[in-house]
Amino acid sequence: MNELDFDTPRFTIKKPAVRHDQQGDAPDAERAARAIDAFMRDMTRSAATYMESCIHCGHCAEACHFYVTSGDPQYTPIWKLEPFKQAYKREAGPFAWFFRTFSLKKAVTAEKLRQWQELLYDSCTMCGRCTLACPMGIDIAGLVAQARHGMFAAGLVPHELWAVAERAEREGSPLGATPKVLKERIEWLADEHEVEIALDRPQADVMVTLSSIEIMKYPASIVAVAKILNRMGVSWTIRSDGYEATNFGLFSGNLDWQRDMSLRVIRAAVACRAKTLLLPECGHAYGAMRWQGANLYGKPLPFQVLHISEFLAAAVREGRLKLKPMQRSVTFHDPCQVSRRGGATSAPREVLAALGADLHEMPPAGDANWCCGGGGGVVTLHRADEHRHRAFQIKMQQVEATGAERIATSCSNCRLSFDDGQAHYKWDRKMESLLELAAEHLAPA
Repeated sequence: MNELDFDTPRFTIKKPAVRHDQQGDAPDAERAARAIDAFMRDMTRSAATYMESCIHCGHCAEACHFYVTSGDPQYTPIWKLEPFKQAYKREAGPFAWFFRTFSLKKAVTAEKLRQWQELLYDSCTMCGRCTLACPMGIDIAGLVAQARHGMFAAGLVPHELWAVAERAEREGSPLGATPKVLKERIEWLADEHEVEIALDRPQADVMVTLSSIEIMKYPASIVAVAKILNRMGVSWTIRSDGYEATNFGLFSGNLDWQRDMSLRVIRAAVACRAKTLLLPECGHAYGAMRWQGANLYGKPLPFQVLHISEFLAAAVREGRLKLKPMQRSVTFHDPCQVSRRGGATSAPREVLAALGADLHEMPPAGDANWCCGGGGGVVTLHRADEHRHRAFQIKMQQVEATGAERIATSCSNCRLSFDDGQAHYKWDRKMESLLELAAEHLAPA
């Protein structure tokens, strides 16, 4: 496994980016068959309807940050699905026999899938803005995730993303934040900040999960959640047998790995009889657990799942958390998987209101906000840097248009993308954590 570098603005694997075939010398015909089989295995009635519904209006293109900043038609979201749409039409659509008989749809080849790897991974964050814009209601982001299942089955996941996902499956963390590292970090943070950080309590009402990015790059977030929960008098704990909320199985397209990563957290929460599973400032962790966790578990989850912004908003609303005014203007970047794809758009705004912040909304904001450009695993890929940095120009323009003094978000991956964009463009703005802002402005007890 390649060593990870935590000193740069974003984590990277020290190896040139190449198209990586995880199945070694598997014949191309076998790769293509595996890809199509995996894609078709997930073909529901809804997905089939989506495949038949595109009217080629182009709305999804204008909603995509990669298309808008490049003007290149290959980055049109629905086009990214073309090989799998072709396979569906040939193998499973209502006129499949006709397309096969007259060779109107050619069989998809492994070479074509290799050509599409960049479109499915490097230039798609699965942010769902295209889905929101589609007049036919096609869930393009969901179909891209389904296509990634096929790409993983064919062994055609970009090497850097595959390596991070494989490490998460093997070690429990994509960045090497193993249980041993976690315990060392918590001991250091508790001593350094003179705060009690609950670890491995046998029973707790709230089980706190973390993102590896927080553990390794933004540890102040761990201190912040501890300060807030301790002030509220909550029974809580972090569990070393289920603390990692990120799910690179989801990004890579490996359902087995996604299930394993989710079940670690679920089983730890069940073991400590938690009533609430508290997810960190991580967008995709919210989608993976809140909307897919029960399906992977095979039955309803025996606890509620809340993003940290939802938890803070509820605590403020119920009077269990008091905050003092920050007296500064702020603009908020909505994490796509929490707001647009997750539905928790109002929660951070309730917290900012409790902070007395003068909120300057980005144009557009909320569910229509533009993606940071680093989600969906894109931030892990060196070769995607040009796409990502170009797309980040939209965010800089949005922020500057607000005139706000400070920027906040509730996703550490977005924060990482902002830090990287700031370094690349030598931008004089710094992204902040909503959670950390709340902890810094706790009202006197």
